[in-house]
Amino acid sequence: MSEAPNSSTPNQERNTENWFTSWFDTPYYHILYKDRNYREAQIFMDNLTHYLNLPEKAKVLDLACGKGRHSIYLNQLGFNVLGADLSENSIAEASKNSNETLHFKVHDMREPFEEKFDAIFNLFTSFGYFESDDDNLTTLKAIKESLSEYGFAVIDFMNVAQVIETLVPEEVKSVDGIDFKIKRYVQDGHIFKEIDFEDQGRNYHFTEKVKALTLKDFEDLMAEAGIFLLDIFGDYKLKKFHKTESERLIMIFK
Repeated sequence: MSEAPNSSTPNQERNTENWFTSWFDTPYYHILYKDRNYREAQIFMDNLTHYLNLPEKAKVLDLACGKGRHSIYLNQLGFNVLGADLSENSIAEASKNSNETLHFKVHDMREPFEEKFDAIFNLFTSFGYFESDDDNLTTLKAIKESLSEYGFAVIDFMNVAQVIETLVPEEVKSVDGIDFKIKRYVQDGHIFKEIDFEDQGRNYHFTEKVKALTLKDFEDLMAEAGIFLLDIFGDYKLKKFHKTESERLIMIFK
């Protein structure tokens, strides 16, 4: 979703691109979410790679990798990792960590890769951003086409039922001297987050918009894409998924 125009505030930062293109490419996105739990992410990767029993030096794709926190750790575990993201700024930052077995590239997840991977990870609710529902199906098909014969894919998504039940309508989060005013709501089958703040005399407004996809929605999409859903977990410790209680919806498929 594009940034909302506001003629009453001529100095407001605007952009007409998809919301994820503009928002993820700003430094403010990374400021707002700088307190993410890196240790929790590492535990998740430990559990996931152990569960999948990936071979040594397996080829892993971190799809929608951001600045590469998961990619870097997966590489430290001994895997040959490619991190891909639509954000040029994020890839430029992530690429500072590149080595012989860790690479990064700008890539649209709707497009399959020529090379095949032993595992493809789409983590931290990096799915359901597109305006068109068809693009979600296209993305799943692209993931399937990019897997090796014996490869597995993982989507780590929010548990929509739990998120809606515990939704905080409004809050102010202060980070690095910036007061981020956040509003959350559900509308037209999407979960919205409106983010307003001021920095250095300029007013900013960004919108996050994610399709409220349930397990049933994913099952229907995967069936249409010819994908086999193998297992479902409800948190980063890979505990059983509970529709109303689990924090995450983690799906293993091929």
